This record gives sequence, structure tokens and C-alpha cells, in this order.
Amino acid sequence: MNDAKTKHFFDNRYGTGQSTIDGILRATNRLLAGSKFVVLGYGWCGRGLATRARGMGAHVIVTEVDPLPALEAHMDGFQVMSAAEAARVGDFFVTVTGNLSVIRMEHFRAMKDGAIIANSGHFNVEIDLDALKAEAKAEREIRAFVQEYTLEGGKRVFVLGEGRLINLAAAEGHPASVMDMSFANQALGLEYLQAHAKELSPDVYPIPAPVDAEIARLKLEALGVRIDTLTPEQVAYLASWHQGT
Repeated sequence: MNDAKTKHFFDNRYGTGQSTIDGILRATNRLLAGSKFVVLGYGWCGRGLATRARGMGAHVIVTEVDPLPALEAHMDGFQVMSAAEAARVGDFFVTVTGNLSVIRMEHFRAMKDGAIIANSGHFNVEIDLDALKAEAKAEREIRAFVQEYTLEGGKRVFVLGEGRLINLAAAEGHPASVMDMSFANQALGLEYLQAHAKELSPDVYPIPAPVDAEIARLKLEALGVRIDTLTPEQVAYLASWHQGT
């Protein structure tokens, strides 16, 4: 089974956003307020990270390859530009794309002295470290999880956690209050597969909507949050085409 909407949304938007910022702060002890914070990729991970960074006072810049999330980022109030443009102005850079070589040598060359680079979206392939190491004139670890690379002319860029997931390398991953829903999805997803094994052909299935909704309902109950329910009249209206435009 693939990730359910609830698990995907909460794990990535809230879990990744918080734990990524935690990892960056623990590794660098730097103030985010007033900085230019570049988020490369505006999926659920990128949305959570961008929102969290803005909440800490950073000026957030988003880069994208897909016009739809790029437009969403713009409508959400973030500055959107290409990675080439962002490389020239950013103080912090975090890749959250799930792809490889998102930050490449042309970006490193354009960055200002002291730029801080991290990854929170995938394996350590989102940052082209091989190219950086090949071109760097010097390399040293200046503190735990912070590697300094000196380029031609003395400019330095700092890579956090060897380019690995910084929310795990320098922090403690997602909070338990997020992971409980992830584990619930996994457990109930397996339960559903077992119960319906005879009628399911080999394939990839989403978590069924009723299971997803039940997990969200249980989470709200645990949080002491109450929501409304539709009246029978409202249910009938929503299923009808006799009224409205």
C-alpha cells in the first residue's frame, strides 16, 4: 500500500517541517530570523518546511519545476524563483524534492560566502557532493554535522549532515504525535489487506478512505477536538442534483 493522505500530509508537512528546522538549528546554532531561506521543492515536505521557516522569521524563497506547486507557493505568499536565481541570494538551502543533483556545481559557484546547505527530502543524492568535493580547494569539519568546503577565491559553503536527511542526522526525526498516525496507517493497512486478500489482485492500493477518516477521527478524539456531523437533510442535499446551480 502507498502512503495514505492523512499519513502523507501529517508526516511530511508537520513532521518534516519541524524536524528539519530542529536539525538545522542543532547543527549550526544559527538564527533563522531575517535570513533568506531557500526551499527547493514545494511538495508536502516543502510546504511544511517553508511554513515553519517563515514562522521563525525567515524570508522564504521556493524553487520548483512543476508550474502547479510553483503557483501554489506564490499564492501562499512565498517568493518563487529558479534555483539559479535563488543560489545568488540564499543564506540557507534545503532540498526536499526526492530527486538527484538538485543543487549542482553551478549553484555552489553562485552562492554567497557562508551559505548553508542541507537535505531533507531523499538520500544524499539531492546535493551533488561529488562535484563539490572535486572542485573544492579545501574541506574540513568545523563542528558536528557541519562540513566546510572552500572554493576558488576563498568562498566557503557549508554542507550539513553529509547531505543526508538532516532531520535524522542532526535531530530526532518526526515527533511521536505525528508518527502515531503513520503507524496507525501501516497497521490498519495491513489489516485491510489481510481481510480483503482474496478479492485483491496484485497491485498498489491507497489506504481506503474510511480507514483514513477513522484514523483522523481517532486522532481528533485523542486531542480532545470535536467537529460537526452532517444532518440527514445535508447528506441528502449533497447527493442530489435537484437544487443549486
